[in-house]
Amino acid sequence: MEIIAEIGQNHNGDMGIALELIHAAKENGADAAKFQLYDAQSLFPKENNEWYEYNCRTELHRGQVQRLAEECNKIGIEFLASVFDTERISWLEEIGVKRYKIASRSILDTKLIRAVCRTGKPIIISLGMWDKESFPEMDGAASVHFLYCIAKYPVPLEEVNLSRVNFQRYAGFSDHTVGLTASMAALSRGAGIIEKHFTLDKNMYGPDHVSSMTPSELKQLDQFRRELTLCL
Repeated sequence: MEIIAEIGQNHNGDMGIALELIHAAKENGADAAKFQLYDAQSLFPKENNEWYEYNCRTELHRGQVQRLAEECNKIGIEFLASVFDTERISWLEEIGVKRYKIASRSILDTKLIRAVCRTGKPIIISLGMWDKESFPEMDGAASVHFLYCIAKYPVPLEEVNLSRVNFQRYAGFSDHTVGLTASMAALSRGAGIIEKHFTLDKNMYGPDHVSSMTPSELKQLDQFRRELTLCL
């Protein structure tokens, strides 16, 4: 069972916070610290987007990505990233990442997916915006792990519907709910990967903090994972 601490944009454009989040993820039991790599002006609409300036502020530049990956290597936690364009694949190849994450919103970006597959590395894919019964083809990838996901922020617990999820098909769960109940339920039902947003403070400014886990919650989830493993 693996826990991915999705730092995403929760560093709020502050490298000090980003580094603090990496250390908090490691200290409280996460297996990977994950970021999001994008060109904000290309990815996010400017019109009718209350978070546009925030999106621009949280865009990570190449040198910053290198610094964050170095810190992860230094303290012994995997650096992982959702990549949103082909240019940033080259950044991650230069760093030497072990695997890639493709976010729900990129599931129909065939150019990006083909480029990631060409790296020959394992891929984790969230299917929050995939509406077909069969999973997408990922030719060339070393292995593919699909995550059950609902593309809503936050997701009410009554909409999670984990009883319908076959964790023999899905490798895990990308959790956008508030609290740990859904993640714990998914682990109990056989999820091998839990990805959940991670923050130092749920009251910080930004769209993802409210449905994120704090360091103390991450520690609780890690303890649950360990005890569940003993039970099973």
